[in-house]
Amino acid sequence: MSVEPDWLKRAVDQAAALHPYVPGKPLEQLLRERGIAEAVKLASNENPFGPSPAACEAMARALGEVHRYPDGNATELKTALAVRHGVSADHILPGNGSNEVLELVIRTFAGPGDRVVSSKRGFIVYALAAQAAGAQSHTVPEPDGLTHDLDAMAEAVDERTKVVCIANPNNPTGTVHDAATVQRFLDALPRDVVVILDEAYHEFVSDLLGDSWQRLSHPGLVITRTFSKAYGLAGCRIGYAVSSPGLLEIVNRFREPFNVNVLAQQAALAALNDEEWMIKGVEAVKQQRTRLESFLDELGMLGGRSHGNFVLLRHPKAAEIAQELEALGMIPRPLGPYGMADYLRITVGRPEENDRLMDALASIAQNLEIHQV
Repeated sequence: MSVEPDWLKRAVDQAAALHPYVPGKPLEQLLRERGIAEAVKLASNENPFGPSPAACEAMARALGEVHRYPDGNATELKTALAVRHGVSADHILPGNGSNEVLELVIRTFAGPGDRVVSSKRGFIVYALAAQAAGAQSHTVPEPDGLTHDLDAMAEAVDERTKVVCIANPNNPTGTVHDAATVQRFLDALPRDVVVILDEAYHEFVSDLLGDSWQRLSHPGLVITRTFSKAYGLAGCRIGYAVSSPGLLEIVNRFREPFNVNVLAQQAALAALNDEEWMIKGVEAVKQQRTRLESFLDELGMLGGRSHGNFVLLRHPKAAEIAQELEALGMIPRPLGPYGMADYLRITVGRPEENDRLMDALASIAQNLEIHQV
């Protein structure tokens, strides 16, 4: 009779608690399921206007080098990002999307017996990464169901807490805290705790927050950014962290070699040098977001004001509305995994896509009213 080795049992027990991140439904899947010819994806907060033409040209030029390994240190990109943040290059750590950076930091500093504190309705990857590292994920409820309770999060930090994660603006709720509020939170935390400030949607509130690295202070502060949202490079998988050189030097030991590919490095570098394109896109998204939120408010379906490139729909029949939208060729993001079964997160699309969405929602709302009578 064979005996199961201890290492296998431990691995099985740990894996049993893990659930892979479930992304927004791909367009191709909806087309197959519904038997339709075209659809609009409004589930993953991608940039509807795409990347800068300069970024596309940079990738085209780099195609001839894809048979070579990329610069494993991403030297040019790190230098450009360092200039952007007014720091030296050793304050920067590029990653395969900011998601990889988040997971690297959590895996580096939290393990079995440790705790990772985050908001209950914060980005779900924090909890997944903590579980994968063997640490305990401790989530703190939001009094209004949407906004981080920073005071309660600070109180939840104990001697076992190694990492604290906050998203600002938050995904999926779109709420934001100003810099003074975040600094008060940082001041309340122990000096030896690592604090991840996830700023994936920073470009949409940069006028409010400024450069957080220059305005905020904590020995364990790690600010993460991405090129997936405002810069339109989600498919390239490129993000980065800004932190102290000593902290990043430790994290870098856990990083896989060549984690940022050739095309991503060149696209990000070109995108940084074409700031005008990004700013115009952000302003266009903000205008369309205001338009969509006003429409949802008129329908009585607005779930809250967002500071990201998405809006929140709230209705007791949100799941049914999601199905109706998919039948009409539009993919929203149901928020059931976040404990928000009556919410949908909907990415702000191009004007014509938003027109189509509003027409669909108006029809769905009318049908809901008829059925309720």
